[in-house]
Amino acid sequence: MDWTDRHCRYFHRLMSKDALLYTEMVTAPAVIHGDRARLLGFDPAEHPVAVQLGGADPSQLAQAARICADMGYDEVNLNCGCPSDRVQSGAFGAVLMESPALVSDCVKAMRDAVDIPVTVKCRIGVDEQTPAEILPTFLAQVSSAGVDRFTIHARKAWLQGLSPKENRDIPPLDYPLVHEMKALFPHLHLSINGGITTLDESLAHLEVMDGVMIGRAAYHTPAQVLLAADARIFGREGVLTEQEIVHQMLPYIEQHLSKGGRLHQVTRHMLGLFQGRPGARAWRRHLSQEAHKDGAGAAVVLAALDHVVVQVA
Repeated sequence: MDWTDRHCRYFHRLMSKDALLYTEMVTAPAVIHGDRARLLGFDPAEHPVAVQLGGADPSQLAQAARICADMGYDEVNLNCGCPSDRVQSGAFGAVLMESPALVSDCVKAMRDAVDIPVTVKCRIGVDEQTPAEILPTFLAQVSSAGVDRFTIHARKAWLQGLSPKENRDIPPLDYPLVHEMKALFPHLHLSINGGITTLDESLAHLEVMDGVMIGRAAYHTPAQVLLAADARIFGREGVLTEQEIVHQMLPYIEQHLSKGGRLHQVTRHMLGLFQGRPGARAWRRHLSQEAHKDGAGAAVVLAALDHVVVQVA
């Protein structure tokens, strides 16, 4: 949330044609009653793109899923993994791990409402639950409602005592348990998530799992994760350079500015593009200092790029 907006997804799509991109989580009531263009608008170039919904009311989720399908999304995903306070107060997100019957009702209503895939993202458990017991029970009950694709974050969520940020790092990862789920449920398409930062790690997991979801590393070091993904994961030829990605972003940036947008709304997602490369700090500093200014445009991006190109050449 607050990261993978439409500008981020467009930028990421330039680096990988094949990876499935996900929206920020949007609550079902917001989809139904809110500004849909702002919350759900996306560029056709983003396909394949999935919308991630939050909620616990089957009828609301069905209505929201129908709206998202009508807007052209390729998949609708129910979030049963987010541990934020706002989510807990609404009794959805990770707290749904405690209510697999309700999740089943929700996904059945969503599947009845749309023709696109309905999927679920979950944790291995919450609070005092025993993951080795609760996770297979959860997968069995929810899949009985017709869902055959799950993404499993290989950590518990501690709803009491840990902040959302701490829930991304402190609970220990249990990759072996998630791998065991693939053996227990060979007919399900299971992806693994949590703490995975490189393509090498992804390929190791893909020897067991059907998919890998990468969040923070894909955002903070996008070139290291996404630029070679199509070649190494999907067998597609042709890998662009970081500089080529910047130049391909310029028409999008110009279009955004022509509609009254601000440069930093796009470039904030590009700060990590050159992470680990000479000039990366100067690139970040220039964009951070200049992109917020009135009248900032593509020239700011090209000036920032000069810091990198000069030092790499």
